Amino acid sequence: MTQLEINTALQIHKPINEVFDAIIDPAKMSNYFISESSGKMIEGEKITWKFPEFDEKFPIEVIKISKPELIVFEWEGAPGKKLKVEMRLESKSENDTLLRITEGKMDTSDEGIRWLGRNSEGWANFLACLKAYLEFGINLRKGGYDFMKEPK
Repeated sequence: MTQLEINTALQIHKPINEVFDAIIDPAKMSNYFISESSGKMIEGEKITWKFPEFDEKFPIEVIKISKPELIVFEWEGAPGKKLKVEMRLESKSENDTLLRITEGKMDTSDEGIRWLGRNSEGWANFLACLKAYLEFGINLRKGGYDFMKEPK
């Protein structure tokens, strides 16, 4: 059966080390993606992420860190499925970094197609939010998903 995999990329007008640090450091990541983390992304560590829109915490297992080119982790990217995420950073110039993200793989099924749409949207949003934060100091995510919160 064919396997589905997410592939997305965006160039960010910042040096590779700055982009890398904004991904692994929860103090920086909380300005554009998560609301909290139990720790910094360090190879071999297990941490949790919490998003501002949800009460749940998401376990993250950091598989590989190779500064400043590679971040690999596993998480439950689909209900009951542990999926691998690879973030590859490439310096395009002194002040430009290309960030490529892949996640997967899932079977070509109704569940897999729903995952592909939902998580492709999520990673594209991650890239846009990271770019806005690093280049302009803007948190695009703030208030953007309030419609997803459960009414109290």
